[in-house]
Amino acid sequence: MTVLDPTTKNTSGAYAAFRPLLQGILPSATAFLLALAAGAVLIVLWGGNPVTAYAALADGAFGSWNSIAETLLRSIPLTFTGLAVAIAFRGGAFNVGAEGQLYIGGTAAAVVALWLPALPSYFLLPLMIAAAMVAGALWAGLAGMLKLRFGASELITTIMLTYVAIYLVSYLLRGPLQEAAGYLPQTDRLPSGARFASLITSTRLHMGFLVTLATVALTQFLLWRTVWGYRLRVTGINARAAMAAGMAVGGLSMSAFLTSGAFAGVAGFMEVVGVQHRMIENLSPGFGYTGIIVALLGQTSPLGVLIAALLFAGLQVGATTMEAAAGVPATLTVIVQALVVLFLIGRTAIGQIARALRRS
Repeated sequence: MTVLDPTTKNTSGAYAAFRPLLQGILPSATAFLLALAAGAVLIVLWGGNPVTAYAALADGAFGSWNSIAETLLRSIPLTFTGLAVAIAFRGGAFNVGAEGQLYIGGTAAAVVALWLPALPSYFLLPLMIAAAMVAGALWAGLAGMLKLRFGASELITTIMLTYVAIYLVSYLLRGPLQEAAGYLPQTDRLPSGARFASLITSTRLHMGFLVTLATVALTQFLLWRTVWGYRLRVTGINARAAMAAGMAVGGLSMSAFLTSGAFAGVAGFMEVVGVQHRMIENLSPGFGYTGIIVALLGQTSPLGVLIAALLFAGLQVGATTMEAAAGVPATLTVIVQALVVLFLIGRTAIGQIARALRRS
């Protein structure tokens, strides 16, 4: 007779409860650690000390209140662009144009503030964020319309629309929207009612970080606790099955584009309102493109996107300290980001190789 250990059942039950979470986290964590290990090899080849370099990077990202604030600040646009890409992926669309939608959203927010400077902040800020969401959604919706109406690849159209958006914004900032002084390609400074208050005294971190956390929670709820979220996920997994079940696949796909663009537009709003306090020509150092990696590392889950955004923000903020303290080029962090993608894409191949080795 087999004697059952009463702790066995509890352990198995606990594992079963956390298994979906572990299955989502482990591939991303493995890819990130492998990328750091490969980066360590590159540091050695460069002639540096990986321990010193990574210690300096961590200190630059989390070593003081100001460093933590800067990391959290950088995570805001990365979270919104990551959510933009994740929502599109969940709906079976590939929006790689969050960068352009960010620029359009930031410009729309700045225009509202400059047209209505006398409004109090509790009216002006909601109007600005609404304008950014609508502008970003419409810009992404162009790619959605081209896909649904003409079968155009959104990979191509979203990239092309990104360049159109950036050059359009550049024209506006050198023409109709240029500051009164006429020296730089930027708008006039926004009124005080169009700025977020500081979240941590003597740092640049603003109240937009709380908005970011609330947005992540809301998006998690929408994706996993609403009918729309369920249908969107089904459409992304198998559009034919969704259509056979009577779901409006075209409408769901378009809603994915619009929601994705709205999130990217909010990323532009956050930079304009919380950091620059005006619209500038080089608003983004590539937040929209990094958002693609953030979405992949976060397994297109809102909570995962937030965690991935914090990791990548730490890499970017700590890179300068690493370069100064350890003599390792800050561009190494860009290589690490690229390696994360390669390891994520190649994780299936790694599993196949491991199975082949076990068979042999």
